Amino acid sequence: MFNRRRHVAPPPPQLAAPTARASAWRDGFGTFATRCIQLIAVIVLVAGVIWAMRSVTVVVIPVLLALVFASAFEPVMGWMRARMPNVLATVILLLAIVGVIGGVVWAMVRAVMSQWGDLYESAQKGIDQIIAWVNQLPWAPEQEQIDEWLGALQDFATSAQFGSSVGSGAVAGVSAVATFVTSLVLMAVVLFFFLKDGPLIWNFLLRPFEGEWYDRMRRVGSKSVDTLGAYVRGTAAVAAVDAIGIGIGLLVLQIPLALPLTLLVFLLAFIPIVGATLAGVLAALVGLVDGGFMDNGLLAAVIIVAIIVGVNQLEGNFLQPVLMGRALKLHSLVILIALTVGTVLAGILGAVLAVPLTAVAWGIIQVWDGSDKPARWARKKEKSVA
Repeated sequence: MFNRRRHVAPPPPQLAAPTARASAWRDGFGTFATRCIQLIAVIVLVAGVIWAMRSVTVVVIPVLLALVFASAFEPVMGWMRARMPNVLATVILLLAIVGVIGGVVWAMVRAVMSQWGDLYESAQKGIDQIIAWVNQLPWAPEQEQIDEWLGALQDFATSAQFGSSVGSGAVAGVSAVATFVTSLVLMAVVLFFFLKDGPLIWNFLLRPFEGEWYDRMRRVGSKSVDTLGAYVRGTAAVAAVDAIGIGIGLLVLQIPLALPLTLLVFLLAFIPIVGATLAGVLAALVGLVDGGFMDNGLLAAVIIVAIIVGVNQLEGNFLQPVLMGRALKLHSLVILIALTVGTVLAGILGAVLAVPLTAVAWGIIQVWDGSDKPARWARKKEKSVA
């Protein structure tokens, strides 16, 4: 028999590993361009959200204010809910909130109306004194130029921007009143449901989330309510102390409009940094125009400024760290930027809401990955040991 050899097929040729093709998006500049496109997309999205919110401010602002009040009074609501029916507790607390806010506004308007005549006369005298003082300067403008400036100021105050005719002014006034009443009613209704069913509403919103994202969103909700409530309660306590201290000084000096100025100090204290300064400037100007029991308005203004500086020092060195605690861990530069953006977008209400909302956003970042575990990019970098 013939000796047969088995034919063995040769192994398949090894294919060379494909070399990575050069791409314009894989080098350093391409990565930078990708990040820029992502950043532009985020900015466009944020701008679209802000534009949409500004288009429906009559809804957004009342809802945000209702959320602020609900967060601030959540501990009180929890205490009342444990001792009486939920609906009864909600009605009592809502009436108390509306009564306090209405009382503050009524007291301010009544005080201003009762002393407006004296203030107007004092302001006229003060303006005449300032003009006389300016005329004594070496570079003093002529009287005709001063009259021209005053006329331009009056024209601006009565320009078309504020309603050049009685009819347009009346229509604008009716529209503003209608918008205010609508927003106030909407805020009261939304606040009622936030106080009554706040936890149920949040649990309903959490239904789409599962697993890790469910836990994360629960942390976000709890942190938002805690931060917002602590900020409002702490700011209100600080504002009350500021208003009492400055108000006592104004009453002792017998400054006109002492009560409305005191209430104004309390309200403006909710605008960090800028609010207290603005309230102090207004109080000092009133003291300069009418020095109270002092004949020298300048001396009265200096005393008012000294009182305000002393109260602000007490606030910054003692009240803010004790009452605010960890509610607002923001740098002063961040606060100023938030105030500027909020004022540009929504005026006074934007300035009031900008800082607490920024504090809430920073609080959410701090619990993004755990109860005490911030988001990865916001964690402190540990120093490497050589």
